[in-house]
Parts: sequence; structure tokens; C-alpha cells
Amino acid sequence: MKIRSPCQAGAFYAGTKSSLTKQIENSFLHKFGPGKLPEVNRKGKRNVMALVCPHAGYMYSGPVAANSYYALARDGIPSTCVILGPNHTGMGSGVSIMVEGAWETPLGVSQIDTETAKKILQQTKIIDIDESAHRIEHSIEVQLPFLQYIYGLNLKFVPICMMMQDLTTSCEVGEAVSDALSGLDAVVIASSDMTHYESHASASKKDQLAIESITSLDEESLQRVVESESISMCGYGPVTAAIRAAKLLGAKNASLLAYKTSGDVTEDTSAVVGYASIAMTK
Repeated sequence: MKIRSPCQAGAFYAGTKSSLTKQIENSFLHKFGPGKLPEVNRKGKRNVMALVCPHAGYMYSGPVAANSYYALARDGIPSTCVILGPNHTGMGSGVSIMVEGAWETPLGVSQIDTETAKKILQQTKIIDIDESAHRIEHSIEVQLPFLQYIYGLNLKFVPICMMMQDLTTSCEVGEAVSDALSGLDAVVIASSDMTHYESHASASKKDQLAIESITSLDEESLQRVVESESISMCGYGPVTAAIRAAKLLGAKNASLLAYKTSGDVTEDTSAVVGYASIAMTK
């Protein structure tokens, strides 16, 4: 079996099992996190269809991301997970998926859900099998330790990396995901940071506009506001795809769980990155 080794262990997050576990727990307990450790609701009814989670270094965005994973743990145990992330490296195809193998983090090895990945491929020709896009990309990798911490190593996932993020492409990806997940008790995770390297005041103002579109479950509005306001949100395509998939799978509501910027952590508000956690539910 082909195993993708972590490329960000010791960088975006801690590099050993014990230190990473502590770092994740500190994210949950942080004042910007939920304030308590998650307990999986094994009888949960599973109302969370999709999540938006940031993907910066855990010291910056970990507590905000923890809010999404706390909500997911309380919601129950999904049968599978599709993680949509932006392509920061420029490597690989416009939209790239892996369908076989596993990904490793310091917490262990998580299997790719081959059956679901192949179903997604059957629904569209816009997605290519391309491992090169995933080799050194961080946006999907940084979500895995949180999932592994909550659910152990049994939860399988599908990684989809998006370089093309326009409305047409993103909606087609979302529709393919929803078709493949129909009848499954699945969750979609859109990995994205918000505004990059503007003042705290500017980032917060712009990000609120994008958040309003997301919580309205309006993918077309999100794309419009990102373009019209020049919002440097790196994963607007994955979020667009997640909105489309979630609505087709039955999502009726979306709520902001947490929003902070790196300035809230470092107290340097001159040039920040914004982080949001959002849940889309039935």
C-alpha cells in the first residue's frame, strides 16, 4: 500500500505523537477554542453536512479549527469524509484526487476511501487522479490530525485538491461529491483561510462579507464577493464546492462557530490572516 508521508509535521503542527496530541488538546482548551475537550456522541443523529476549517499553523489557527471539530464530535460519527483543499503549490492538475493508499501523520495512518473516491470520479471529467498535487500541499494534511484525534484511525477520507476555483468548476466538483455521497452518512470539510496579510480591521470587514455568503449557503454570492472585494481567501473554491454539495445533501442552515485573525493570537494587527469555522447543517 502506498502511504503519503506527512510534509508538515514539525512545521505547521507538532512532529511527534505526544506533542501533537498535546497541541490539539490545547487548541480545544484555548480561549479561542470551544474551551473543553471533545467527546464523541456515538448516538449522534449526524446533522452536520459540511464544515469550513482553517489550515494555518496550529499555533495560529488551531483553536478556531477546534470549534469545527468539537461540533463534529458532538454530532456523531460520519461514515466517511471528503476533504476539499486549495492548491498552494501549483503542482498537478486543475482539480486533483487520490483514490488509493493512505496518509500518515504523527498520530497514525488514515486510509483513503477508494470506493467513494472512484464514485466521485465517475460523476465528472473535471477531476483527475494526480498524486503530485498532494505531495507537498498542506491544506488537506493539517485537517487529518484533528480527525484522527477525535475518531481514531478508522475514519476513511477522500482528498481533493483544487487549483481551479471558479464558480463553474467548484459547483461541478460539489455536485460530483454530493452524487457520490448520496445515501452515505458523510461529512465534507472545506479547508480555507480567509483574508491574507491585511490589517486586522480590513481583514475582519472583508471576511464578514464572505462569511455572510457562506452562512446564507449562497455559493454564487461567495464567488461574487470574493471577486468584487478582492478577498484573498485561499480556499473559496473548496468552500463553494462544499456549499453546493451540502445543499444537495440536505443542508438547510449554516452558522459561524468562530472567527479570529492571527492578530488575535500574536497581538500584531498590522498584517493578519483570517480564520473561520463554519458548520452547514440539516
